Amino acid sequence: MTLTRERWQHILIRPETSVLDAIRVIDKGALRLALVTDADHRLQGVVTDGDVRRALLKRIDMKEPVMNIMNATPTFARKEDSRERILALMNLKTIEHMPILDEKGAVVGLETMHNLAAPMPRDNWVTLMAGGLGSRLSPLTDMVPKPLLKVGSKPILEVILESFIAHGFRRFFLSVNYRKEMIKEYFGDGAAWGVEIDYLEENGRLGTAGSLSLLPERPEKPFFVMNGDLLTRINFQHVLDFHLEHHSRATLCVRKVEQTVPYGVVRLDNHRLLTIEEKPVQEYFVNAGIYLLDPEVLTLIPHGQYFDMPTLFQRVIKQGEVTAAFPFLDYWMDIGRRSDFRQACRDYPEVFAA
Repeated sequence: MTLTRERWQHILIRPETSVLDAIRVIDKGALRLALVTDADHRLQGVVTDGDVRRALLKRIDMKEPVMNIMNATPTFARKEDSRERILALMNLKTIEHMPILDEKGAVVGLETMHNLAAPMPRDNWVTLMAGGLGSRLSPLTDMVPKPLLKVGSKPILEVILESFIAHGFRRFFLSVNYRKEMIKEYFGDGAAWGVEIDYLEENGRLGTAGSLSLLPERPEKPFFVMNGDLLTRINFQHVLDFHLEHHSRATLCVRKVEQTVPYGVVRLDNHRLLTIEEKPVQEYFVNAGIYLLDPEVLTLIPHGQYFDMPTLFQRVIKQGEVTAAFPFLDYWMDIGRRSDFRQACRDYPEVFAA
């Protein structure tokens, strides 16, 4: 999002403006630069605080026109350029500001690296499934729900939440059951993270999709559903783009897994030996527990009943709707066993805390 006109219009100066007055504009504008334009706001050059420092070192008279010290060939973008293209160009040129011009070369905006690097706010909801018992992690989960087990310095669920926040998501629902009060007390309404959190309270086990029937209203856009015991570095924006590109009603994220068979695998034709393959590596995709659903699929979920996500996908397929699988290779850890939890704790400093 470009700076508001009220901010960038105050750093517009004319070529004949004195260097001293340009310094005052730069200082007052707090953006560390001024845009030099003609009477029709067409960009003539850019002068930064660095240009001013170099002018001072050269003992240039402060009454000289700023056109004598400005960069007369600045990098700029067009108003139709995408956010991604502008950001890539700024990274390439290692600059912090980018004037935005219209087809006539007039300034119509100013992008900053700070604004572009910040995540774009998204209206898509996120539902995190945090109601499981975590019995396979006992005794660690005897008194604490699995989503609150800490990897590094943070609970698993907080790491997940912050991963979504880093991609611009702001509206969350936490599906809770086992020791739900502990989760609600820790996360509250989400204000501590600058987001909004509500809770879907399960009175019994509802499976990986059943609690979606407890949503207070139907979302307007595709929404994420993710198990609350996963650690991943998947790019949620890429998933959303993939979902929309393929016109999918329901998208399942799948993780490529390689597994070495610890034996020599033998192929036979009846009693005849064909081959012996020593410790072959098998590759396959597994359900990663991350889903992106169109709002319409909520009508297929029975209210308040146990209902799993694979069953929901089967119903979507049966109706002839488009489903898709999004394969990814990013870090992913399903914390189902104590060995998984120990591995996640070892991985956290390198994968998430770097």
